[in-house]
Amino acid sequence: MERKSSIFTASHGVMTAEVGVISGELELNTTCDEDGVLSLAITYVGAEEWYTLPGEDYRLHDLRDHEVVHRMLVKVLERN
Repeated sequence: MERKSSIFTASHGVMTAEVGVISGELELNTTCDEDGVLSLAITYVGAEEWYTLPGEDYRLHDLRDHEVVHRMLVKVLERN
């Protein structure tokens, strides 16, 4: 299982499944298993509780795309 992590600032907020919109300095974690199943989790920097992004059944057809998808998600979530 491969994990990627990035810290960014979301001034307009990010929707979570558990608590609605969160904003500020956030950390995004993406994990991809050997079958291409992609899991997305987000938290406030330094917090212990992680939240999930809406949606389910994310799957990569090529495991090499994990890095690109992770970076793309960060850019979309931090948009101003």
